[in-house]
Amino acid sequence: MTRVERKERLDPEEIGAINELLAAAAAADDHAALDEHAWLDLVQGGRSGFGALVAREPDHPHPVGYAQVTRGGGSWAVEYVVDPHHRLPGNTIGPDLLAEAGRLIAEQGGGHVHLWVSRAGPESDRVAAVIGLRPGRALYQMRRRLPVEPGLAGPDLPATRAFVPGRDEQAWLELNNRAFEWHPEQGGWDLETLKERESQPWFDPEGFLVHEEDGRIVGFCWTKVHADHDPPLGEIYVIAVDPAVTRRGLGRGLTLAGLDHLARRGLRTAMLYCDAANTRAVKLYVDLGFTVNHIDQAYVGDLPPAEGT
Repeated sequence: MTRVERKERLDPEEIGAINELLAAAAAADDHAALDEHAWLDLVQGGRSGFGALVAREPDHPHPVGYAQVTRGGGSWAVEYVVDPHHRLPGNTIGPDLLAEAGRLIAEQGGGHVHLWVSRAGPESDRVAAVIGLRPGRALYQMRRRLPVEPGLAGPDLPATRAFVPGRDEQAWLELNNRAFEWHPEQGGWDLETLKERESQPWFDPEGFLVHEEDGRIVGFCWTKVHADHDPPLGEIYVIAVDPAVTRRGLGRGLTLAGLDHLARRGLRTAMLYCDAANTRAVKLYVDLGFTVNHIDQAYVGDLPPAEGT
């Protein structure tokens, strides 16, 4: 029988046990078990609006599942993962975790809920329905081999330079937030959010390519290397062009510049994420040789507050 424990804060030993679970799930599923924003909240032990749900079963000293609830921007983000060794027919760990997450959200006043599931299928639909969530946005993870064929890249790439920590943050944040004003995850970054990324072991300013015109940053291609993937995987992590200078092919050129940087680092496969509804961007990436590796599915809904709250 599954027992779900609620935690507002996690101590180092608990974080270590959950990270072992996440690592096992990532190895089995070939993708990170938690979104990067959620993982950063986890390793810091939890911040404002954070709730950890740890699933345990008798005779198992380690967690068999984990869910995380985060409140921000007037809505709730939920993610959950089940230990690969416990994904058996009739298993209720996922539904139990999500049901407890729903109760926690209701007790905190309810609201809009957003759940992301990688490689979602009918079972994901069933689990999400436990708290009344329905399919929403779909996100493509797209990949291609490196290096890019010479004819595809063309003769010239836009001039870029490396991001300079301690100098470029404010200009980059202004551009990022203009370009992603519509985006629920990437828009609205602040200096703390950016500094958190800069503090991560994978951060490499040489792979954070910025393009300037008249001394102003008007585009960028931020790359990331997943060194723990086997084989290592390069990512176009975030890419954007100032909305005032779009439709000049700069987005295509910056993508190619990022792919060239990853290839020169010795990477042989590149990936990126793209909203399935962004048909213009999907077409660009298909034209650049990317194909869909898998689809991540968002489930959304509005939970009412618990009685008496």
